[in-house]
Amino acid sequence: MARQSLLQQYRQQYQPALPPILNDLHAIQPVAEKGQYVANSQAAIQELFPLTGQQPVLMFEQGPPYSVKPLKVGVILSGGQAPGGHNVIAGLLDALQKLHPDSQLIGFLDGPSGLIKNKSVVLTNRKVAPYRNQGGFDLIGSSRTKIETDEQFAAVEHTLKEHALDGLVIVGGDDSNTNAAFLAEFCQQRNLPTRIVGVPKTIDADLRNAYIDMSFGFDTASKIYSEIIGNLLKDALSAKKYYFFVKMMGRSSSHLTLECALQTQVNLALIGEEVAARQQSLADITQHIADLICERAAQDKHYGVILIPEGLLEFIPQCQKMIEELNHLLVADPHLSRLLEQETNHAMRLQAIRQRASAEIFACFSNLPEEIQKQLLLDRDPHGNIQLSKIETERLLISLVEQELLHRKQQGSYHGKFNPQPLFCGYEGRAGLPSNFDCQYCYTLGHAAALLIQHEASGYICCVKHLDQPIENWQILGVPIVDMLHFETRHAKKKAVIQKTLVDLEGPVFQAFNQRRKGWRLDDVYCCPGPIQFIGPVDLTDSRPLTLLYEKQTTVCSR
Repeated sequence: MARQSLLQQYRQQYQPALPPILNDLHAIQPVAEKGQYVANSQAAIQELFPLTGQQPVLMFEQGPPYSVKPLKVGVILSGGQAPGGHNVIAGLLDALQKLHPDSQLIGFLDGPSGLIKNKSVVLTNRKVAPYRNQGGFDLIGSSRTKIETDEQFAAVEHTLKEHALDGLVIVGGDDSNTNAAFLAEFCQQRNLPTRIVGVPKTIDADLRNAYIDMSFGFDTASKIYSEIIGNLLKDALSAKKYYFFVKMMGRSSSHLTLECALQTQVNLALIGEEVAARQQSLADITQHIADLICERAAQDKHYGVILIPEGLLEFIPQCQKMIEELNHLLVADPHLSRLLEQETNHAMRLQAIRQRASAEIFACFSNLPEEIQKQLLLDRDPHGNIQLSKIETERLLISLVEQELLHRKQQGSYHGKFNPQPLFCGYEGRAGLPSNFDCQYCYTLGHAAALLIQHEASGYICCVKHLDQPIENWQILGVPIVDMLHFETRHAKKKAVIQKTLVDLEGPVFQAFNQRRKGWRLDDVYCCPGPIQFIGPVDLTDSRPLTLLYEKQTTVCSR
């Protein structure tokens, strides 16, 4: 591995705390919980999972000691990186060795593709040691490969048999854990002894429900972004001449934007779910931003910070229709895709779209700046769909706001100076040194995964409840993944997937933001959280996301 900095070397020595119930793994028993979750009530879902669709929620409690045999377990990291992934592996390895010193952990390289291609490495204490409490997924790598075809399932079966795995841990987000549910059902149908267990990972925090308090990585990523935003706020307040338009990670939800807004108290934060609920257009959003700039200019303030969720365009009804229709055209018409890629004259590209798209959609598309049009047409994923993460929404809004402010100047209603600066808080938040909270949470999740496999639970996702409270109060659960599935239309087909959790506009987190944001518009009450702290008072080093504290109605220090 690469040379480590002094801080990385220091972090290797950090020992994450564990909930007391995990002190003796030989005296923990799973108990079926009588509670809110019951088997998925959708008959069509049950038909897909006849063997794993009727399982209880498992809660781990102290019980009589028992002896165990050595376990052989595989692990893959799936999807985008999230700080703390290496601690899931460290926790899993430590727990397996506590259960039996001869247990073995196999890491499959480059995510699900390593499972399909049977590329692996034995993860020993010596191999894992340099990666404890470190960011990234570089110990074994990751990928977004999905296990979907018969050939892929057959290849996975060959890998599981060759390694004689007792269990496989899949660390990933909603799609990865959906895959885990199908793989668990497949293993049961094929009478394979391998138990499949999922771990909830995504910095977007859209993998949450009644049992998953928070996906890991969100705390660290939001703190990294909040430090950056806080620095920009100080720069804006110092130079007094820049407007920073900051696009935030999170295509399908605005949780990161909301958390960072609460942490930093920026002048304006757009929340995609609110835009959708209000049926706002791109013109409405442009007017809203321009109004803010004019109001601040009237106070001789020509600076500020505006947060924009990555997936904003998908929340704007008209733009969502445009994206859906363009996706359909690009996927359904290979000739169009080739023409757009080969044609160098943009006017000819526009003509090709005009001939195929509806009048409403073409009107929306043609009103966008040329650079955004090109990004919508040329940046596509392997399925032919538009890659929204590559759409520079921050530059789009800057362009539209500049036009609106120029119009207002010509009318005599605006006399300010507008110097916009575009930024993207993106990939730098996915692989940073994990916070103490994420280190402890992930280390606990690794232990939970080992326990589920030890007790032959398959098709479960690891859950830790009461994350807003001291670690002594954390509760370990296993929840059937099937219970979290519902049907969505993807690529014109209905698929069973885990439902993403969006910002609840009636919930306590958004309401806390809503009550405060009016005072942030004109009054510069900026808050600069600074970098993640690893040494110092516990309330500083082990702090929780405000999203988690507000949701659980835990006491939050007022600002």
